[in-house]
Amino acid sequence: MFSMHVIKLKKSGLAAALGATLAPTLAPTLAPRLASMVMGALLLATPVVAHAEASLHEAFSAMLTKYVAPINPVTTRDGVEIKGTSTEVDYAGFKSAQTELTAYLKSLSAVSKDTFNQWDKNTQLAFLINAYNAYTIDLILTRYPDLTSIRDIGGFFSSPWKQAFAPLLGEKRTLDDIEHNLIREKGVYNEPRIHFAVNCASIGCPALREEAYVGDKLDEQLEQQTVRFLSDNSRNYYDGNTLHISKIFSWYKEDFEVQWGDSTSLRGFLTHYSGALSEKDGTPLSETDTKKIASESTEIEFLDYNWALNDQE
Repeated sequence: MFSMHVIKLKKSGLAAALGATLAPTLAPTLAPRLASMVMGALLLATPVVAHAEASLHEAFSAMLTKYVAPINPVTTRDGVEIKGTSTEVDYAGFKSAQTELTAYLKSLSAVSKDTFNQWDKNTQLAFLINAYNAYTIDLILTRYPDLTSIRDIGGFFSSPWKQAFAPLLGEKRTLDDIEHNLIREKGVYNEPRIHFAVNCASIGCPALREEAYVGDKLDEQLEQQTVRFLSDNSRNYYDGNTLHISKIFSWYKEDFEVQWGDSTSLRGFLTHYSGALSEKDGTPLSETDTKKIASESTEIEFLDYNWALNDQE
């Protein structure tokens, strides 16, 4: 027994001696390799996460493409051709695909807060906008076709936006919660263009986009949504010395008065997108009109909101 212990001790001593001898030699060689492996893993993780997030919304995107149709095509002053300033929704079609919609909503509810927090801001915001829009459609289908407006759901003391029916990020949430406490959470996203992406199932709302939002395209998608909404002269138009705009700009004025691009005010935001605005008859604004909007010599009035269901006729 004694001799075995001696052998073990000798072997241990030999190993330690070899380690001490080889460590200085191997360290310069191994360190760069380990660093390279770590960096490679990090670089590979980003596209994998992005792909996983994008694939999460593929089913919803396919439904939107199938059941949402653009209406009212225009060309802006800047020469941008818009295939539809708004959209109509085939709720009967969504009703026939309710199994797929339910499966998509379950996939959203399965995303944990930890996973969500690992995503970049654009990926998070795209997820939340899709959740709001998908849950809104789901809510409409609980009464469709026996309703003419989303406001027909619920009662005087229970608006459709205050019903807790949407499991998301570990809680059962209302539409108000998703929009105001997550999408519009102060100091997190600070993105006024979300108001042209979330859809309240009404004609007065900005268009429900014909595809799902995804993080790596979100800025481009929000830009397109903003231009198409402001190009809709049934909801935003210049007349004489007055700019008539959607009630959305009144309800959420504070969101347009934060630092965003070159704008810190509602007028600044509208001036930034003046190329999309037009007169009531569709005539694009002149440069003089744009300067009037920027200089506050133009009055702003907010139009009544059309709460009729944006159903396909």
